Amino acid sequence: MVEVAAVMGALVLDAALGWPDGFYRRIGHPVGAFARVIGGLERRWNLADLSFSARRARGVAAMIVLAVMVGGAAWGVENVADRLAGSWSWLLIALAAWPALAQRSLYEHVTPVRRALAAGNLPAARVAVGRIVGRDTRELDAPGVARAGIESLAESFCDGVIAPLFWFVLAGLPGLWVYKAINTADSLIGHPEEPLRAYGWAAARIDDLANFVPARLSGVLICLAGGGGWRILWRDHARHASPNAGWSEAAMAGTLGLRLAGPLHYDGIPTEKPWIGDAGGIADALAMRKAETIYLRACLLAWLACTLATGGRACLG
Repeated sequence: MVEVAAVMGALVLDAALGWPDGFYRRIGHPVGAFARVIGGLERRWNLADLSFSARRARGVAAMIVLAVMVGGAAWGVENVADRLAGSWSWLLIALAAWPALAQRSLYEHVTPVRRALAAGNLPAARVAVGRIVGRDTRELDAPGVARAGIESLAESFCDGVIAPLFWFVLAGLPGLWVYKAINTADSLIGHPEEPLRAYGWAAARIDDLANFVPARLSGVLICLAGGGGWRILWRDHARHASPNAGWSEAAMAGTLGLRLAGPLHYDGIPTEKPWIGDAGGIADALAMRKAETIYLRACLLAWLACTLATGGRACLG
């Protein structure tokens, strides 16, 4: 059972420090290690001369290997912490969980977009938002840049904050880090295009399952933090191509009173995506600032929920 102190310790460390640039330069980040393992397995196992079903089976095997490796290592850290630190094991577990959270990182990646828009510097805003989204950004107008930043913040609230917390509270360090490994695999190989269509199928489907509950919790927390948006949440969450990402995006669109998503370009190719939310509101720096405020409030609500969940479970135990 994860102690409330371990969960809150990890949250406080992440909120206060993020993952400092000095750490990235000197020791990297655990996700980077996951990426190397995932990439190495894909190069060895996703061979073009294999059948579709064989490549899919190898993709399933790769996810099993990844989960066993990461889960086993995290289980080992948790048990060593219990044996060596005793009543202070929560501190070691909090330190081990800290890199998996991204509250501060998400905020710090979105604020430069808003500041550039507020200063009227559209080229700088395009560059800043291009660092956090996959769509083409060079031709985006100011509302398009603002929408991209808001969408990234809303969607990443689930992947970077709520889902890791959910699995940490539910299954300790193994649950937390296996989730991060799965999510990383989905980002790298969970694509419907060749040559990853068969091999990455398992990564995409497992990630969908892992985010099923957290995505819905994320939408609820955003609506609570924004004081509304429920109608758009229920009406538009299924308009997103992802079975999960639409929940937080629809919630944010509803609380802000504007439209998100819509037609986009990827690698110069137009992609017709439905709008999420109602027309009327203006996507600009002010809307981004409001989205940031809602995000911070939703994070605080997540802190409260984690305290109640872990503290209440300890009392029952």
